[in-house]
Amino acid sequence: MNVWPLKFRERSTGEFLFTDDAGGFFAGSRDFLERYAGDALSVVDRHFFRENGHTFEREGDPDWMSFAYRWARRQSKQQDLSYLILVPTLRCNLTCRYCQVSRAPESARGFDWNDETLKAVLGFIYGMKGPEIKIEFQGGEPLLRIDLLEQVRAFTRSKFPNSQFVVCTNLQRLGDREWTFLDQPDTFVSTSLDGNHETHTRQRTHDPLVTDTFFGNLAEAVRRLGPGKVSALPTIDVDRPPDFSDLVDNFELHGIRSIYLRPINHQGFARRRKSDPNSIAKWNALHSDFIDYIIDRNHRTGRFVEEYYFSQCLRRFLRSGADDHVDLRNPNFFASDYVVVDHDGQLYPTDEARMLSRIGRVDLSIGTVAEGVDQTKVRLLNHASINNFDADCIHCVYQPFCGTDVVDDLSRDGRVDVARSETWFCKRHISLFDKVVEIITRRDDAAMQSLARWARVPSWGDHMIPVHV
Repeated sequence: MNVWPLKFRERSTGEFLFTDDAGGFFAGSRDFLERYAGDALSVVDRHFFRENGHTFEREGDPDWMSFAYRWARRQSKQQDLSYLILVPTLRCNLTCRYCQVSRAPESARGFDWNDETLKAVLGFIYGMKGPEIKIEFQGGEPLLRIDLLEQVRAFTRSKFPNSQFVVCTNLQRLGDREWTFLDQPDTFVSTSLDGNHETHTRQRTHDPLVTDTFFGNLAEAVRRLGPGKVSALPTIDVDRPPDFSDLVDNFELHGIRSIYLRPINHQGFARRRKSDPNSIAKWNALHSDFIDYIIDRNHRTGRFVEEYYFSQCLRRFLRSGADDHVDLRNPNFFASDYVVVDHDGQLYPTDEARMLSRIGRVDLSIGTVAEGVDQTKVRLLNHASINNFDADCIHCVYQPFCGTDVVDDLSRDGRVDVARSETWFCKRHISLFDKVVEIITRRDDAAMQSLARWARVPSWGDHMIPVHV
């Protein structure tokens, strides 16, 4: 009997987590680890391995093929281009102090698509295969150029029967034309909600009356469009975090039950903030506390709120194929299923790459919307966009569930060959997956109720993670 190699990590409980390259996992004791490392497996050990898919007799037998299939399912597959992030203008009518896109003032010139760029964008869309396409309008404040949004949507609808549009807007200035555009079955709104009135004013509007306008328009958007059509996320200052209760209350008030806690990004104007070497430890502690808070709150209220990214990590840990979020893809090849078109027609592999290029840190453009994608540049970026062979990742118990973020590495460290374990991305995701394991091994009703909702399963039992001693 051949045993597939196992990776292991000691938990704070003294128990060990074991995983294999295909994402199989179980909890085990130190005694078991010593038997495994010493090649002294017992009959019971071998039976457990066989029953849980950790062994094979010979290459090509059913157990070998099953493992190969599960491993392949853990790898994200190349997909046709079907998602565009479009930036028709970089101008904005707010001056958020941690803006990560280096917006331009509303009165500035030269930061909108010109006629040639619009024509090239429509031609680019025409060349996409379909039949489904998703377009996300970002900025700046994209509703400042509602005329461009209208033209793009009308053209896209004429070619693709299954199209969806997301407008990322600060909801500060909406007239009849903007409401008419948003109030369509195929169009969704994404905005930012940083907590209560005081927090939102401090971080975004700097004016209580402007904040009043935002909250009024948010309520109107939910009323007109329905809560399922409106999403929001908070940007969290780890040194001045919002009160958890206030934060969740404000989201629930508007019918929003999925909250994506986002740390201030190391991009754009946000780079002016003083760097704190302890910021990742602070963030991990805050995020862990928030998960504990909403588990307790969900149990008390019977209303189930999720932290969006934790739920993504949970589902990624539990099953293959859960790679909707780009940070959790492996390989995470660029310009595969989505690209970004900036205000000047430049193409970028991600929105963060656009931001990094905007401040002159490094040119991560990969072509123009008129001339298409420069595959030579894409291949260069893709060399570091896989964790299967990284010197740190190959030994990590969470490697089958994790991804890569080359752009974040470049932003923070100025290079892509920093030891992976020293990167913000790695430190953040080690903490996240540690939290996933902590929660799925809890046996109390509060944790199991939230886990079932977050994992999208009917119920959660204490048998969900195998245990071997």
